[in-house]
Formats: sequence, structure tokens, C-alpha cells
Amino acid sequence: MADRHTWTAAPAAAERARSVLAAAWSCAVTAEGGREEFVGAHTVAEDGRVLLHVPEDSALVTAAICAPRGEPSAVLEFADVAPVAMRNRIRSRLWMAGWFASEDGQLAFRPTRVVLRQPSGAVVVDLDEYAAAMPDPLATAEFQLLTHLAEAHPDAVERLTRLVDSDSLQGAVRVQPLAVDRHGLTLRIERARGNGDVRLTFHKPADDMAQLTERMHILLAQAGAARRPRALQRQRTDGDG
Repeated sequence: MADRHTWTAAPAAAERARSVLAAAWSCAVTAEGGREEFVGAHTVAEDGRVLLHVPEDSALVTAAICAPRGEPSAVLEFADVAPVAMRNRIRSRLWMAGWFASEDGQLAFRPTRVVLRQPSGAVVVDLDEYAAAMPDPLATAEFQLLTHLAEAHPDAVERLTRLVDSDSLQGAVRVQPLAVDRHGLTLRIERARGNGDVRLTFHKPADDMAQLTERMHILLAQAGAARRPRALQRQRTDGDG
């Protein structure tokens, strides 16, 4: 069914980095004063600066302010965790080296190096591209979207596997929605040993929830017209005993 999906684009590294920042709930900061974990404490400015709200007695405040200006004073780490429970839920990690400055009662972190590590490898993100990028429009809604799909519509997830090459389903014991962005939906194929990910691309990007609904309906219609892969039939028959 690959010929039905002509839109092959995926988020660029800079967009992916901004999406991780937009959706992440926690942030680990390593500075001269040690390592601290902050939950629900960061926001992101339009130019990509990370604004961190920390207690006034935090060692990070002193370490950040006392560091020489222009020299990296800290490293921020963000984990991109799949919303749906599965093995190996961390989809990527984002590391940012840079320096803090005190602004309006909070710490403003300006990155001097941005590294996005995905299963395919680590990518150094261009700083100008990072500053100009916007997060994926579905980034903050992804948690609710995928958990609803997995919990309320497991039949739809199973139907979508009809669009997956049968070789990719060999030995599959479970399929879960791993990620969704404006360009497509990624499924996690879990096997007894190891797992793999398969991407179903939309025919064109979805810039809002209405467009995403339309794109998903098209995928499901294509899946409904497809023949079920034999590998999945064998797996289900064996599972039924």
C-alpha cells in the first residue's frame, strides 16, 4: 500500500527539537552546582530561549549567575516519552548546552549547542534553524490523541496494520500508536524479542485537529480496503489458541 502514501516528509530536526520542548513536562539541569530535576517549571520563548522558574534558594541560581557570560554554564536535558505504555518509551532525548541569565525573576537559558538524539542517531541542530522553527502543531495534543486511540479504538490500530508490509509484522505480539505529527502516524511493532517502528504518512500535512481527523479517516479507509497481512493473521490465530 506504499503507493497510496505519496507525502513522505517528516519533521525536520529543528522542528522536532522545538516539539520536544513544547511537550516535555520535566527538565534536568546540570550545572556547576550539581544536577537538579524540575517538573512543570519551564516555558519556551518564541526565539527558543528556555525560561525556567526555580526556587530562589536553588543552587542553580547561584551557579548560573556566577558563570562567566558567554561560556556554557549548564546543560539541559529533556526526554521525549511516548504517551502510550510500551517497552522503550523514550522516543528521543534533547540536550542543550548554553548559559543562563536572570530575567524578570526567572532564569532564561540561551542555547549555544542543541543535540537531538533519536533511534537513528544524534543530530546537531543548527542554532538559526532552531530559533526560527515552530513546534509541530499537534505536539501538545499528542498525549491525549494517542492515549485515546490506544484505549478507546484498539480496533482502529489493528486495522491500520493492514497498511504495514507483512514482513514488518512477522513475530508481532502487540502494535501500539507510538507518535503522531502533522506528517503522519508512527506505530510501534512489539515482538517477543525487540521491536520496530513503522510510519504511515499522510497524503499531505495536517495543521490542526480537523485536518488530522480527516487524514486519519483516509488512512482507515485505505486500511479497510486492504487485505490483512498474512503475518498478522497467523499471530492472531496462534494467540487465540
